[in-house]
Amino acid sequence: MKISYNWIKQYIDTDLSYQEVSEILTNTGLEVEGIEKFQSIKGGLEGLVIGEVKTCEAHPNSDHLSITTVDVGGNDLLPIVCGAPNVRAGQKVVVATVGTILYDGDESFKIKKAKMRGEPSMGMICAEDEIGIGTSHDGIMVLDNDVEVGTQAKDYFNIENDIIFEIGLTPNRIDGASHYGVARDLAAYLNQYQKVALKKPVVDNFKIDNNDNFIDVEIENKNACHRYTGITLSELEIKESPAWLQNRLKSIGLKPINNVVDATNFVLHETGQPLHAFDADKIKGKKIIVKTLKEGTKFTTLDKVERKLSSNDLMICNEEEGMCIAGVFGGIESGVTENTKNIFLESACFDSVFIRKTSRRHLLQTDASFRFERGADPNITVYALKRAALLINELAGGKISSNIVDVYPKPIEDYNVIVSYNNIDRLIGKKIEKEAIKNILASLDIKIVAEDEKTLNLEVPTYRVDVRREADVIEEILRIYGYNNIEISGQVKSTISYSEKPDKNTVTNLTSNLLSSIGFNEIMSNSLTKSSYYENLKSYDKDELVSILNPLSSDLNCMRQTLLFGGLEAIAFNINRKNPDLKFYEFGNCYSINKKNQDENPIKKYNEGFHLSLFVTGLKQQANWIIKAEPSNFYLLKSYVENIMHRLGIDINSVDINELNSDILNYGLHYTHNQNNNKTPFVSFGSVNKKILKAFDIKTDVFYADFDWDAVLKILKTKKVSYTEIAKYPEVKRDLALLLDKKIRFEQIKTLAFNTEKKLLKKISLFDVYEGNKIGEDKKSYAISFILQDPFKTLTDKQIDKIMNKFIKVFDNELGAKIR
Repeated sequence: MKISYNWIKQYIDTDLSYQEVSEILTNTGLEVEGIEKFQSIKGGLEGLVIGEVKTCEAHPNSDHLSITTVDVGGNDLLPIVCGAPNVRAGQKVVVATVGTILYDGDESFKIKKAKMRGEPSMGMICAEDEIGIGTSHDGIMVLDNDVEVGTQAKDYFNIENDIIFEIGLTPNRIDGASHYGVARDLAAYLNQYQKVALKKPVVDNFKIDNNDNFIDVEIENKNACHRYTGITLSELEIKESPAWLQNRLKSIGLKPINNVVDATNFVLHETGQPLHAFDADKIKGKKIIVKTLKEGTKFTTLDKVERKLSSNDLMICNEEEGMCIAGVFGGIESGVTENTKNIFLESACFDSVFIRKTSRRHLLQTDASFRFERGADPNITVYALKRAALLINELAGGKISSNIVDVYPKPIEDYNVIVSYNNIDRLIGKKIEKEAIKNILASLDIKIVAEDEKTLNLEVPTYRVDVRREADVIEEILRIYGYNNIEISGQVKSTISYSEKPDKNTVTNLTSNLLSSIGFNEIMSNSLTKSSYYENLKSYDKDELVSILNPLSSDLNCMRQTLLFGGLEAIAFNINRKNPDLKFYEFGNCYSINKKNQDENPIKKYNEGFHLSLFVTGLKQQANWIIKAEPSNFYLLKSYVENIMHRLGIDINSVDINELNSDILNYGLHYTHNQNNNKTPFVSFGSVNKKILKAFDIKTDVFYADFDWDAVLKILKTKKVSYTEIAKYPEVKRDLALLLDKKIRFEQIKTLAFNTEKKLLKKISLFDVYEGNKIGEDKKSYAISFILQDPFKTLTDKQIDKIMNKFIKVFDNELGAKIR
């Protein structure tokens, strides 16, 4: 939200710099996220002065140039060569002195000393289009004779130079969504140190001229419209707004339209109350009806888009048709145009839920809907209406030609909250003087209706929709008192707490650090995705997709069931930008419908699981003068998976490894943790199916792993840390070459070996695989190393041979493996 520094100074007298104001606003909860300069004319006319042409003679070497001398208020006259046909001695003109920068759109040029056809020139006499005042280039600007020589052009033309604060307004602080609201917070803070008056624009001179154009109002849907006020203004002249108003709106990024529309926008950003002006002559039946229309009713909005209305869209209607989507966007048929003479001015309070749903449904986000969605103040509508009516009278003339119509079915009173001094001191952690507390509350418009030595009985204004409880009031006191004014206690206190083990964040961060250290980059993909990704997939049932009721687009119409597709989008994005060698990881939630759970609680009908995904594609190793390029492969991914397991203490020997049959992977493995016959599947990985890659226009292999992180945490809960003494005796290594069936996997040999010798076998590794005609088409040869160690003594050859013979026998009996 943009807030103008000059604008808020209209409501509060302060000599604070914009940097000081920025710091105060941030410290009181209206965080300033950015600061930018605004100039109504680019460059702010810096370096331009008002001068007087003293002499003007024809240039001896040109038939269209003139040699002038110009007084700009200095000691010497400036010689300036001018090409304008209308330059004359005695004229008051605008002069760009040497060093001045002039702008032409995005282009700029600097005025320099020059010679023109042999004559010196020390500046430029300007036309209005050359300085951005107008568009004419017929000749130089000639000013009134009463202007003083040497006057800065920026002062003569009242150029607006402003500072704009970009405030990151949190959803609960709708009271800060206006310039007066920001000024109120600033005054509340400053009032602790000096008396600062907050100047609210007065409407005491509001008066009704006649009641000739009264328009009646009826609210049919009282749940959606809490209050509706309006008034008619007649005999208006619709024209361009004055410069001051245009500059105010431009400074916060709004485009001026005409004096009436600009006045309503000004009051919106001044008070926070949205307003809307209707052409009164187009209100059929002279009656406003606030209601919903039939499902599918067509309605054309101000942007000339025809929309189909929902039966839940609140509309402002006349007796025959809709005129405006309430609180969101006006209709093209009833809006104010240059031909409008009479208007009906609306100031209303609509229900936040209704407006939010309508805004999302039609993808319309306006300044009005932004405020109504967060909760408007029903008790400011009349004040804002009077303020706007007086401003329109000032800008467009005319008369106020009706009484104020005010329909307020269920008036909303200020909120009553009781606060104890004890709780204020306890929650803030510091004893604040009672008078200081009362002053802060008064500066925030929070009234004290009763009090005693221990408590305050307060009335909180309705515009503070976020202040309902005692804790909210205490937060307001602390916010204005200043967080920086709460000293750090000199007494060190500590509380010993035991978090559940393993801690999810700790395990996640540990894994992130590991992956980052080995070259992975973390990605964060959108949890919203498109349902078309899941068509014809058996691995993920499309019927279990969690669909979005009002999607922003067809590409974001459901919640993801897997992290796969978001990762592939990131890979495709990078490959298309010539960055093909990638290693990504992502932590995120996945969602699905739980068909088995018929619980009435709607939340239990959905599954939400936390997952870790790995993506590897492109080259593992770039080519250089000594090493050839090496592509990534399945076994590289497998090593990353097992590195994570090792880092987390999941023993590979306690894992059942099975081939994975999946339509998302060409080939893959599935790991299940097996402890005391308690089996927990926790990761699957492999090479992504070519058909899926083709859908993303990815032509290289992508290797993908999916960890069920909730299952990983479940496994880690069963793990106990054990400590053993470092072995004093040497390891012994023995190799075997086994001839076996092609279907036998190394994991089977590994599991069988550890089950056979649990005490002395420390490690088993595969260092060579051979397949060829020499050993038969259905056979393969594994060369395997076995590491044996006894922590208490040196192993003898007899012991070693006994163990190795036991392995040979078991491999033969169980797997049909023969020694080569």
